[in-house]
Amino acid sequence: MKASTRYVKIVEWSEEDLCFVGSCPGLFYGGCHGENEQAVFAELCEIVDKVIDLYQVDGKPLPPATCGKDYANKMLDVA
Repeated sequence: MKASTRYVKIVEWSEEDLCFVGSCPGLFYGGCHGENEQAVFAELCEIVDKVIDLYQVDGKPLPPATCGKDYANKMLDVA
């Protein structure tokens, strides 16, 4: 299992930017954006892998994993 699978990756439509925006909360701020949802997700996955590589090169511990938190159902409770 790759270390990147431990982090939630979100791709959502931004009405403000009129494009899809990808982010990985808990691992880094910012992300990527584009017109194609699948392309944004693929780019986001590459960025997550690169960020994890940088943590390892710098000898820094990775932030706590964000997977397994059942965010989707928690968002339903808010709505």
